[in-house]
Amino acid sequence: MKYLIGTLICSTFLFAQSETLIIDAQNFQADDKKGISTFTGNVKIKMGEDRLNADKVDVYFATNKDNSKIPLKYEATGKADFEIVTADKHYIGNGDKVIYSPQKEEYTIIGNGFLQEKNDDRKVYGDTIYVNQLSGEARVKGNEQKPVRFIINVDRGQDKGKE
Repeated sequence: MKYLIGTLICSTFLFAQSETLIIDAQNFQADDKKGISTFTGNVKIKMGEDRLNADKVDVYFATNKDNSKIPLKYEATGKADFEIVTADKHYIGNGDKVIYSPQKEEYTIIGNGFLQEKNDDRKVYGDTIYVNQLSGEARVKGNEQKPVRFIINVDRGQDKGKE
């Protein structure tokens, strides 16, 4: 129980310094030696406007010199979907597995990946989708059966056909 409280307190630094992290799940298990907390059964994570839902979420921790726990990685599997809201972007997405690394602000969607940037209504589908919020870098990989698909609405202007 002590580990759970420490986990939840340290996890409040996941998305922002002053917001509360709420994790709802049917089951919880922690392994202090391995630094892993596992939530299973209809897992719903909420932090401000950000959401992560999955059948299972593993949270990996490192221990600081002062024995406080820092979340290194969140791994969501089984019907994983999310919504991320930043100052200038609003993303929704899903995949077989979603990995979030809070220190690097990196998201990786693996297997049947979908990501939509709602502000510009851009959509991308791929086998693996990688986004780094700090650098703005994004990469998408497909395969022979399912190539990368990028969908964007193109504005052709209001005066089409008028001369």
